[in-house]
Amino acid sequence: MSNSEGAGLKLTEVLTELENFAPKQLSESWDNTGLLLQPYTQRQINKILLTNDLTENVALEAKKCGCEMIISYHPPIFAPLKSIVQSSWKERIVSFLLENRISLYSPHTSWDSVQGGVNDWLASAFPFSEATPIIPGVDPNTGAGRFLKLKTGISLDDAVTSVKQITGLKHVRLALGSEKSINDIIQTVALCAGSGGSVLKNVANGDLFLTGEMLHHDVLDAAQRGISVILTNHSDSERGFLRGFSSILQDKLNNRIQVLVSECDKDPLITV
Repeated sequence: MSNSEGAGLKLTEVLTELENFAPKQLSESWDNTGLLLQPYTQRQINKILLTNDLTENVALEAKKCGCEMIISYHPPIFAPLKSIVQSSWKERIVSFLLENRISLYSPHTSWDSVQGGVNDWLASAFPFSEATPIIPGVDPNTGAGRFLKLKTGISLDDAVTSVKQITGLKHVRLALGSEKSINDIIQTVALCAGSGGSVLKNVANGDLFLTGEMLHHDVLDAAQRGISVILTNHSDSERGFLRGFSSILQDKLNNRIQVLVSECDKDPLITV
């Protein structure tokens, strides 16, 4: 029996720890989360590759690195697949992973909702005294988005700098609230990783909105209400969470496996 088949952990053991961190029931009802691909002939899990988006290049990277499992934050299987052939990139990925016996798990909105998940990682850019879900979930500490009350006010300029630091971005997009300036002090921040427009609409008052992307008219509405808006690009508001979570997951699995973060994964949009 090869090392890949005899060492490491069973897939069920990995799934148990993932569910302990963020139970599937925290996911939004419309989402497609959990175990998405399970090869017929399974392997022990020795290496896991974390990625924000699963592209063909990331799938090839997983094979090259010897990974038996991929955790893709965004579910690559969302709309129903009527066939698994070679005509589309998503079908090719499914075919490739099954052929190479690589399991696929996607947490998406369960990681957004859970305490210590993606939104709380994004919130750590700010010195806050209180953080509450904008749309509460199954308990007061879980749910969509976060509303932050800061310990002390910071300038909008400092807030922009903090967002750039936590996301690793050189540039973000900024809409100034009506009659506001870059030097104005903010006391509250409402944030939602990814596409946060529908969540942030539930915030009546705030000094700053932070998300990956919003519709033009939602940005315009916020700005006219005096709320400044920072946009990072969708996945750039999420991807940085994986760096810290790789160590957390490896510890949860008692260091019996290696958890890698994809080097190929990146937002498809760049500022030029």
